[in-house]
Amino acid sequence: MTAPTTTHPARTTRPGGVRPVHLWLGAGVLAVGSYLSLGVGASSVGVVDLLNPSPEAWHILTTSRIPRLIAILLAGASLSVAGLIMQRITANRFVSPSTSGTVEAAVLGILIATMFFGGTSLIVKMGIAIVTAIAGTLIFLQMLQRIQHREGIVVALVGLMYGGVLAAITTFVAYQRDLIQYLDIWTTGSFSSVLEGRYEPLYIVLVVGIIGYVFADKFTVIGMGESFATNLGLNYQRILYIGLIVVSVMAAVVVVVVGAIPFLGLIVPNVVTLLLGDNIKKVLPLTALAGAGFVLACDVAGRVIIHPYELPVATIAGAIGGVVFIWLILRSAKGASV
Repeated sequence: MTAPTTTHPARTTRPGGVRPVHLWLGAGVLAVGSYLSLGVGASSVGVVDLLNPSPEAWHILTTSRIPRLIAILLAGASLSVAGLIMQRITANRFVSPSTSGTVEAAVLGILIATMFFGGTSLIVKMGIAIVTAIAGTLIFLQMLQRIQHREGIVVALVGLMYGGVLAAITTFVAYQRDLIQYLDIWTTGSFSSVLEGRYEPLYIVLVVGIIGYVFADKFTVIGMGESFATNLGLNYQRILYIGLIVVSVMAAVVVVVVGAIPFLGLIVPNVVTLLLGDNIKKVLPLTALAGAGFVLACDVAGRVIIHPYELPVATIAGAIGGVVFIWLILRSAKGASV
């Protein structure tokens, strides 16, 4: 398998790139936002109560709000990092888990696990979702080899159509098995049901994220093509499969636990790299912080807009992500016409 040759969207690499101050500032803003978010919710526990919580308030924090916060941060960071890695592997800025069929393949895997292993543990369902996500992503990469014009927007459209086909198959099978009501849970990311004891599998993405960071520079090299990577002494196929496994595990774990969050893996890596450069190993930590912060902001907005009810994170992220996606397309078209 050879990496697709693509036409990149117009980009601007800022001089200086990522500096330590960027990481400290990002971590500080995220820490403050995380603390304030603990005081937002339908219950009467506010920001002031966090300083000296009563036993009742502490129970709410430990069973609901703190687990929810951890899930938000892990999900946002992992999907953003997965998008960054996928863009490097394919050398295309419009590729992400949500524009390559990875998420849809994971949802199909959850459906299969529910149909045949309904009484098994969450880990078993997660394992099946990971396998189908890897298979779905491999099929997408094979499709790219047969596309003559691999401009960014063309690849994105192919990925969206491919994901649509997988989603249609999933919907048809779910309808036949009277499981259609479960699809909204898997395809609409929401943290409203996250409680203590129901989010812990997300810690898997921390281990996978470390692996992604270790191989970050190699992912960039294989994105330049098999012959280029081989000339530099890299095992192209092995690095490619490591990248696919990292991306698929991150996407599948998030989908299983909280559902799909559209465009997250597309817009966050693009915005970060446009502002701070393309050195993947340097921008990867900041991409994780930015993704976590973006999902946190969407979650807080969803809890505030129609308080005491809430909007799913996927709804707000999809609206914002759609606008940014269009902007990226227009920016790419403008750069190509120059």
